[in-house]
Amino acid sequence: MRILSSAFEHNQNISGKYTCDGENVNPPLQFIDTPQNAKSLVLIVDDPDAPSKTWVHWVIFNIDPKTSKIEENSKPETGILGMTDFGRTEWGGPCPPPGTHRYFFKLYALDIILDISQSSDKKAATDAIKGHIIAESELIGLYSRSK
Repeated sequence: MRILSSAFEHNQNISGKYTCDGENVNPPLQFIDTPQNAKSLVLIVDDPDAPSKTWVHWVIFNIDPKTSKIEENSKPETGILGMTDFGRTEWGGPCPPPGTHRYFFKLYALDIILDISQSSDKKAATDAIKGHIIAESELIGLYSRSK
């Protein structure tokens, strides 16, 4: 299984368009080779380089495993949006303090549909997926701010 974006390559820069310095919309994503026996997908986007903690930018769980893409500035047709560290259930683009930060787009294929409440956060989702991951993939994008 792989997660890709037409907006940036693995370990390359994310355009300012997808950040708080631009339009703050999610980049387009593509999911390839999802296992046929997957019951659901989970997508988590976070920044481990944030100064106080790993900052969560997007959490989506119970995505239909037949989903092959998420268009720019949209969410999957299925799936539940979890709570981010911005206090919202929507994409929160990179908005770091000065320096280069890494943004991990992590995709998990699960053998179950998660039974957690709407607006669950990353911790609730990652606790619930333990022992149920049948495949995973990650895409890392970089973003730097000088101000």
